[in-house]
Amino acid sequence: MKVVRVVGYNQNLQLDEAPEPKITSPLDVIVKIGAAGVCRTDIHILEGQWAEKSGVKLPYTIGHENAGWIHALGDAVTNLTVGDKVILHPLVTCGLCRACRSGDDVHCEASQFPGIDSDGGYAEYLKTTARSVIKLDPSLEPADVAALADAGLTAYHAVAKAAKLLRPGEWVVMIGAGGLGHIGIQVLKAISPASLIVIDQNADALALAKQLGADHTIQPSKDDSFVKQVLDLTGGKGAEAVIDFVAEGGSTATGVKMVRRAGNYYVVGYGENINIPTIDIISTEINFVGNLVGSYNDLAELMVLAAQGKVKLHTSKYKLEDFQKAIDDLGAGRVRGRAILVP
Repeated sequence: MKVVRVVGYNQNLQLDEAPEPKITSPLDVIVKIGAAGVCRTDIHILEGQWAEKSGVKLPYTIGHENAGWIHALGDAVTNLTVGDKVILHPLVTCGLCRACRSGDDVHCEASQFPGIDSDGGYAEYLKTTARSVIKLDPSLEPADVAALADAGLTAYHAVAKAAKLLRPGEWVVMIGAGGLGHIGIQVLKAISPASLIVIDQNADALALAKQLGADHTIQPSKDDSFVKQVLDLTGGKGAEAVIDFVAEGGSTATGVKMVRRAGNYYVVGYGENINIPTIDIISTEINFVGNLVGSYNDLAELMVLAAQGKVKLHTSKYKLEDFQKAIDDLGAGRVRGRAILVP
C-alpha cells in the first residue's frame, strides 16, 4: 500500500510502499482510509518538536486525523461490520487503567497515538482497535469529518469544559478562527448561551467566523488596542472564558489581559511560554486550563452535532500523492479550515 512517511527531521515527507497491516489481536480493526486530516502538529513533527516526547523511530507514517471504512476485524469485535463508515479516536487505549475506566481515555497509561508515536493514516490502510472506532451517521462521509478526529475533538474538548461553567449573559473570547477555531465557534454556539468574541489576524477567517455565529469579530492591531475593544464589549470586566487556539506569537500575553477576575484561560494551541507574575494569578484567581485532544465520548458527542448539521468542517481536499502541497499550503497559511488527504 502507499504510505507517506517521515524519513528525517527538517526534510520533506516521502511517498513509499509498505505492507498492509494485519489482524494480530482479537480486538484489532483495520480501516481503509477515506480521508486523513493534515494538522499543524504534522508540521511540528517534521520540525522535530515531537521527537523526544514521542520516542518514535524513523521512518514512520504520520497522520492522526482519520476516517474511512471497516476493512477487517478481529474475532472479538462484535459491534462493527466490514464496510461500516467510521471515524477513529486518535488514540489506541487499553481500557483497563484508571483513566480509561473513568472515561478519561486520552490519559490512558498504556496508549499509542498513531501518527505521533506509531504508524498513522497518511496511508491506504490503518490498524487500530475496536475501542477507538465510532460508526458514522449515514448522512456523514469520511472525507467530510476526518479532521474532526483531532482538530474537532480538541476544539470540542476545550469548549465543552468552558460551556459547563458559562451562563447566559457571560462572555467567551476565542483567539484564532482557523482549523480548530472555526470548529470551536460552531460547538460553542451549539452548546452554550454565552456571547462570543473571535479574534484573528486574517480578515477571511473573521468573515467565516461571523458566518458561523460569532457575535463580534476583531482583527488585532500591533499596538494591542484590540484588548480595549474586548474590555469595552464586556463592560470593562473581561471575558469569563478565553479559549486560545494559537498560544504563540504573543497571543497569551494579550489574551491574559482579556480574562475577567476568577475567569478561565483555556490553552489549546502551543508554541510559547505563558509569562505572568504569580501575584497576578492569585490576586485575580484566574485559572489556566490545559487541553489535550479529548475522550472517546467527546468525539461521539461531536459526531452527534455533525450529524445534526450543527458542526460542519470546512475543508480543502488533496490527493494522497499531493501531500507536500498540502503541508506547504498549511504552513504558508493558504488553507481555510482544514486540509484533507484522500487516498
